[in-house]
Order: sequence, then C-alpha cells, then structure tokens
Amino acid sequence: MSGHSKWSSIKHKKGAADAKRGKIFTKLIREISVAARFGGGDPDGNPRLRTAIAAAKAENMPKDNIERAIKKGTGELEGTHYEESVCEGYGPNGVAILVEIMTDNKNRTMAEVRHAFTKHNGNIGTTGCVAWMFHKKGLIACDKGTVDEEKLMEVALEAGAEDINDEGSALEVITDPKDLENVKEALDKSGLSSVFAKITMIPENTVKLNEKEADQTLKLMEALEDSDDVQNVHSNFDIPDDVMERISS
Repeated sequence: MSGHSKWSSIKHKKGAADAKRGKIFTKLIREISVAARFGGGDPDGNPRLRTAIAAAKAENMPKDNIERAIKKGTGELEGTHYEESVCEGYGPNGVAILVEIMTDNKNRTMAEVRHAFTKHNGNIGTTGCVAWMFHKKGLIACDKGTVDEEKLMEVALEAGAEDINDEGSALEVITDPKDLENVKEALDKSGLSSVFAKITMIPENTVKLNEKEADQTLKLMEALEDSDDVQNVHSNFDIPDDVMERISS
C-alpha cells in the first residue's frame, strides 16, 4: 500500500481517536478562505472552493464557520493573509516527502518543518527534487466491508473514475481532480458510502520500508502535520501489512 493512501487512512483513524477536530477545522478554514480569495466566494464557479466546502462538511464543520471563512477570503470580513508554498525533502531510506504549507509567517513555518525533518532522520531538499514523482489526483476511499466491490467499480468507472485499487481493508477510487465531485456524487446516489474524498498527490513509484524506517517515517509525517501551517503531507512510502501491524500494536 503506497504512502498517499496509507497515510490518509491512518490520519482518518487517528483524527477520530485523538479528537483533533480543532486542528482539522483550522486547516479547512484556511483552505476555504484562500480558495475564496483566489476564485471568488461562489462555489458553483469555484471548483477549489467547492472541494474545500465538501471536505469541511465531511468533518461536520458548522455552516456558520464555512460562511465566515468564505467572507474572510472575499474580504467581506477581516481576515489573515496566508501565503501558499511547497517544501520538498526526504525521509528515512530516501522516501520522498512533499509538504504543502499555508502560513502567515513563512520563516516561522519553515523553521518548524526543518526541525521535524531533522528530528526524525529526514532532510529538506531543493525545489523540484521530489515534486516530479507525484501527480495530482482525486482520491475516494471506501471501506471494503461496507460496499459491494462490483457495484463500486461499475458506478465509479461510469461516472468517470480512472482506476479502482484494492488496498486491503479499503477500496480506492482514483479520478482526475476535476471529476472528483461527480464521481463522489454518483457513489453517494448509489448508496456507496466513502470514508473520505479529497484531492491529493499520488506517487509514480514507492519505497518499501522496514519496521524501523516505517516507525520513523510515520512519526515524521505526524510531526509535520502537527503544525497548523502545514495543510497536507504527501509521501511515497510502502509499508508491508505485517510491518504495519507490528508498529501499530
């Protein structure tokens, strides 16, 4: 199972277990505000905003919070100006790591990111060193135990999905970013519930990790995402299921 999917699944489980809802809301509000600032406050004409609102609703964010975030983005309410940037680097065993940042103080955030890399046996690289390994895609994850696999494949592919992957306990639907909403809507209408749906970066290839490397990598990923200024972290690690079971126990 590749890093993009396994880390998303781990985060989903941890988010529910650790009740980090305040941190999740902070990141979602920033994305909504920035999306509204660059593309306008009407989700019908702003795909990025539409996706951000859908993600917020999936986390049960109150409607008032969403509306305030949009108004801050469009300038109707006073808000903080956030700058977007990407930091690239390597984790244990040369794992590629792509960090998406949204901050009002880039120097502070880069110091935090650099500290996390150094502490967990990683290092920051130059611009472009790992970005070429990733492709932007839509990702919908469904619990294998709650959906009919044949029906999922039929509905998803008919709605425009590019591929369906079996990732152990989950079935992943891969789409072009612009088709994510249509495919998700088609699955919902067919009674095929999903665990999460998001725009993500999927790696071309993966790096297999042993138990020590896997433990270090997951700690690095978690340390990076612990920063409010880090929106997303993408990687290309591959952790065998038996290794994952041992480090999760």
